Amino acid sequence: MAKQHTQFICKHCASVQPRWMGKCPACGEWDALEERRIVGTSEDKHRPIAMPAEGALVQALADVRPDDTKRYASGVSEFDRVLGGGIVPGSAVLIGGDPGIGKSTLLLQIGHALAEAKKRIVYVTSEESLGQVRLRAARLDLDESPMRVAAQTNLDIIINLLQHEKPDVVIIDSVQMIYRPDLAAAPGSVTQLRDAAARLIWLAKQMNFALILVGHVTKEGAIAGPKILEHLVDCVAYFEGDRFHSHRLVRAIKNRFGSTDELGIFEMTDRGLAPVPDPSKMFLAEQREGRPGSVVLAACEGTRTLLVEVQALCVQSVFGSAKRKTTGVDAARTAMVLAVLEKHAECVVGDQDVFINVVGGVKVSEPAADLAIALAVYSAMTNRTLPTGTVVFGELGLGAEVRPVHHARQRATEAGRVGFSRCLLPLASAESMPKKPGEIEIAGCDRLNDAVSQLA
Repeated sequence: MAKQHTQFICKHCASVQPRWMGKCPACGEWDALEERRIVGTSEDKHRPIAMPAEGALVQALADVRPDDTKRYASGVSEFDRVLGGGIVPGSAVLIGGDPGIGKSTLLLQIGHALAEAKKRIVYVTSEESLGQVRLRAARLDLDESPMRVAAQTNLDIIINLLQHEKPDVVIIDSVQMIYRPDLAAAPGSVTQLRDAAARLIWLAKQMNFALILVGHVTKEGAIAGPKILEHLVDCVAYFEGDRFHSHRLVRAIKNRFGSTDELGIFEMTDRGLAPVPDPSKMFLAEQREGRPGSVVLAACEGTRTLLVEVQALCVQSVFGSAKRKTTGVDAARTAMVLAVLEKHAECVVGDQDVFINVVGGVKVSEPAADLAIALAVYSAMTNRTLPTGTVVFGELGLGAEVRPVHHARQRATEAGRVGFSRCLLPLASAESMPKKPGEIEIAGCDRLNDAVSQLA
């Protein structure tokens, strides 16, 4: 006879415990264990282990035939850039982001573009009715799209539908609402989420269709489902951006078929998300000349160079404890740059509230932003500015030395193309390139004091 026993699964780390506890022993979260009833028979432990066919266990890597599947374009160039060149058949892509940032809009555009390219697309919505999808498509002028749509949350029905349709690409928006009816757990729980995602990904591998999943995010910004979804899929892409700005960034943090350094840039318009072919001009649209506390940085994201404005503001602290507020740059690295400024450039900021901002809501995490931050703060403190048309980049060491960074020639070339006339960069990088590559003049600096002397 079938017997029931109970397990307790942590909704944060998915660890399994034999009894309920107030605190999960695996991850330390309180009140995180959820009860799950398991039905089994007393004969399960005596069931024989299935053995694979002869010769199917292990084989030499040299004998494995390379996968000859080819990528195909999604119809949205910036999304293809993030994926590494296009969609891979049989792959699973997870897209996360804050509510209302544009995930469903982008996927509706991708589905329409693929359907127009004669691909068989199935768009499964678990949060909207078909009428609501049609209204959203009409707003984007896609209401006559040949893309096939379905509104369904039952996993068994979705699998039967996909086996019947035999699609090339499947879009699930969103996977958190998909449930398996024979499981006692509620939709969105760890058990349902893991089972639904695993079965859909297995079906995608078997039928060789590309699967795109939308995942909810927690209040911390991570995809909900304690990393389970991120481990199962082949590619994880995050939507970034501020709803008060028109642009959106798509960044891959995991990609089995390409680089994780690429960045896709879109602009939100009344017709949906439009790819931005020249983001540097967009981020510098309001940049003025000769302004204290403002420095233009040449930052690299994968194979793309972005020119962004770094701003600094220093005001006298009135509470006896100076503030350090940053937007778009790493706060710990900014504190290091301020310490180097005070020690080696005689720029006293200990009694100042320092605010650092990267214009446009862009996040720059690379060390090449150190020199731009230092010059912006020094400029704000001394009311001096860099010469008009100057762009900077470079890493700052604790001894105030300016260290070289990668892709120096690419950064300088992009700055010259946009219209800058002078590039201030590490001396080691300047010595390895011509004095004037293209239309921009090269100026190298070995120490922080050399860079500060450029301010006038």
